[in-house]
Amino acid sequence: MRKSHPIRRVVLATAATVSGVVLLLSLKPASDPAAASAAGAAPQAGAAAQRSPQGGQQGGAAVAGTVTGDAAQTQYGAVQVRLTVAGGKITKAEAVQAPKGGVSDQKTALAVPKLNQEAVAAGNADIDAVSGATYTSAGYKKSLQSALDKVKASASSGSGTGAGSGPGGGGGSASPASPGARAGAGTRTVTGRVAQTQYGPVQVRITVSGGRITQAAAVQAPKGGLSGQKTALAVPKLNQEAVAAGNAGIDAVSGATYTSTGYRQSLQSALDQAGG
Repeated sequence: MRKSHPIRRVVLATAATVSGVVLLLSLKPASDPAAASAAGAAPQAGAAAQRSPQGGQQGGAAVAGTVTGDAAQTQYGAVQVRLTVAGGKITKAEAVQAPKGGVSDQKTALAVPKLNQEAVAAGNADIDAVSGATYTSAGYKKSLQSALDKVKASASSGSGTGAGSGPGGGGGSASPASPGARAGAGTRTVTGRVAQTQYGPVQVRITVSGGRITQAAAVQAPKGGLSGQKTALAVPKLNQEAVAAGNAGIDAVSGATYTSTGYRQSLQSALDQAGG
């Protein structure tokens, strides 16, 4: 009986060793899938990141600011279009140059507002020509396409748009228009006080960037009958003069003295608010 004790201990030790090995072998396969899944997590995460929207390009597409197309020469004069873009979409279109003088003034006054509306609504240069203003319409679409090309180029490069340079381009070189850069450049839009005239109120809104007027528009002006005709002729000229001059010292438009006076008063009010 005494001799059997060592043998028994050997048997028990051997059995314990075998059990331990069996346990280790049974655990190893279970650990491999976990390691494999952990190793595969990084490539999957990378693939997901590649499939996710490209934030840099989206940021470039969501440009904001103003851009001016190249001047398009027509038989009756130059046409040049300026766009205001926000979130990658056209929010405003205007002609900073258009044929003028004689009958051209009347055609411009009738055609340009319609072309501006069409540009905003369509969001591209595929707009209809205005009947009776074929040359102006063709020039407008050509300059509009030029402006859109500049917006696209800014989006692809990831930078914002700026006020375009060139004839009638708002009197300024291109300035960054991404949200951060715009804030740094001090871009702001202000509306002057309403100026009462004999024929109705006049109120001017301006956009100022880097201390310069980049855009001017009359949000109120005399309308109805003869006043409406005078407004259609005078306001586009006054807008151009305000941008070109950069101040309220602009000439009155012949035949629209009251409207011109009210425009200058409201423009000065807006400049005072902008700190100009």
